[in-house]
Amino acid sequence: MQSTGAAAPAVVVSGLVKRYGATTAVDGLDLTVGAGTVTAVLGPNGAGKTTTVECCEGYRVPDAGRVRVLGLDPVADAQTLRPRVGVMLQEGGVYPGVRAGEILRHMAGLHAHPLDTAELTERLGLGPAARTPYRRLSGGQKQRLALALAVVGRPELVFLDEPTAGLDPQARHATWDLIRALRTDGVTTVLTTHFMDEAEELADDVAIIDGGRVVAQGSPDELGKGGAADVLRFAGRPGLDLDSLRAALPAGSEVSEPSPGSYRIAGDVGPRMLATVTAWCAQHGVMPDRITTRRHSLEDVFLELTGKELRS
Repeated sequence: MQSTGAAAPAVVVSGLVKRYGATTAVDGLDLTVGAGTVTAVLGPNGAGKTTTVECCEGYRVPDAGRVRVLGLDPVADAQTLRPRVGVMLQEGGVYPGVRAGEILRHMAGLHAHPLDTAELTERLGLGPAARTPYRRLSGGQKQRLALALAVVGRPELVFLDEPTAGLDPQARHATWDLIRALRTDGVTTVLTTHFMDEAEELADDVAIIDGGRVVAQGSPDELGKGGAADVLRFAGRPGLDLDSLRAALPAGSEVSEPSPGSYRIAGDVGPRMLATVTAWCAQHGVMPDRITTRRHSLEDVFLELTGKELRS
């Protein structure tokens, strides 16, 4: 796998617009993907993330705006980009009767310096399926084969569409390890996923898309800190002096008693806050019970920005 070795972004999208009839799927979207990073693209169904990625892959022609992939136009320069970019589709694209090992070796043969197919097959647990026709592979095996086909040519940039959908925990972690290895080798990875823990675990940068626009972008930590506060809860005797407790806590902390004897503190939850709360309780003769903390997660941010209603 080749290192990009360049400071320029791997993907730059400016003012992208894509319509399907009267429906505007992407509405003036801006997105930048740093070279050598893992960028997770998140969004509810119908948000425009798939169309955006397909425009970057050259499968869709934008109605307006500008898309540059490795400095090139993915439509006009498709022939030049094709050897440099790997694409993992969620399904399809493989002849049903071809054996898994055969299609992987064929794909490797189309590239000048492919990965070792035997090593890649073993890494993704595809050995037992190597002689199995594609139509007889399980859903998880098809997913792993699609990933192998996307990376076997040592791409500089790879697009992964829901790479762990339908995988068991072992295959999921093997996929994560491969994505980490791609980043170590300098490969840029853009992945769409509905798994928030996957984005938190793998991504250097997260772009949340809704309504055809990027509504937030940053590292998982940055996005988490920009949303609602973390929460610490504990139980004690009803009617504690909340003003006194609030005064002992860092500025900006919110203290409430949602129900008698149940206390909620929202703010910068960490060792300092926990020590402050336990010290305050000791000073006031309170035995705190059931102390729990909940950090503000990427899923919290996602739901705050896109809403909790179901999308079709």
